Amino acid sequence: MLDSAWLRGVLRKAVAAIIGFMLAFVLLVALLITSFYMLVNAATLALSPWLGDAGAMAATGLFCLLLLALFFYRMTRPVASKKSASEGEDGKGQSPPSPIDSIRNLVRNNPLEAVAAAFTLGVVEQSDPRLKSLLMQGGMVLMKEAEAEQAHAKEKADPPASETDAPAT
Repeated sequence: MLDSAWLRGVLRKAVAAIIGFMLAFVLLVALLITSFYMLVNAATLALSPWLGDAGAMAATGLFCLLLLALFFYRMTRPVASKKSASEGEDGKGQSPPSPIDSIRNLVRNNPLEAVAAAFTLGVVEQSDPRLKSLLMQGGMVLMKEAEAEQAHAKEKADPPASETDAPAT
């Protein structure tokens, strides 16, 4: 079924791609660090006529420490979710989102990852009919659940006419 030469070729290409990515990543990190170093030196040289060498180094160092503190503050603070923000505006709790809404939000928030996953599934799906049928069945189940939840939500929003039109006694 699978040819060992073909498999070796694919593995070589995968290893080459991973090594290429790692080298590009290391090069970009080195360029980023070097550019920060040169930027700090340029700021120190620009400030030294007004503040002197020691004052310029102190001002540049203080600015770098403030940027570092801001970075770590932003990285460690909890992120407010959109759901809690919308509940705070209404004051009403909402039902949990349907799987379709969750997937839509996931795709909306991570478009590149969604494209990569769709491309990968598309490539794999072409060669494996079992996976294709499994994906179709899963998609149909999700669509039926979404339709049922929408119908249920519509029933809650619009009660039957017999309940609303009944005379008060």
